[in-house]
Amino acid sequence: MGISNRRMAEYGFLRGLYEDAYFPDRVVDRGRAVLVRLCERIEAERPAGLAALYVLTHAATEEFNALEAEFEAAGSEIETVAREEIGEDFRAVAMAYGFTGADPEELMATREW
Repeated sequence: MGISNRRMAEYGFLRGLYEDAYFPDRVVDRGRAVLVRLCERIEAERPAGLAALYVLTHAATEEFNALEAEFEAAGSEIETVAREEIGEDFRAVAMAYGFTGADPEELMATREW
């Protein structure tokens, strides 16, 4: 489908993780795909408010929860640096789609990492 929001289409998702050899690119690629899908879902479903946005971001967070085992199997983990990077990207997505009042913690409230 692709992202139509220009800001997000050009955004460097998880850039800091790609720049750090501790995080394997093949697993980071899967995390990037989660964020791209989140943008695509926001564009397709057009959530009417924060509650609807949080449903989408929580689903994306659950996908990151599932990736934790892959990070661990590759000798890595979703730790402080990764948490901050992922959180920043969630906030960037919310802002790009006009959800300026989104609570950064609520965006990823279902995280297990």
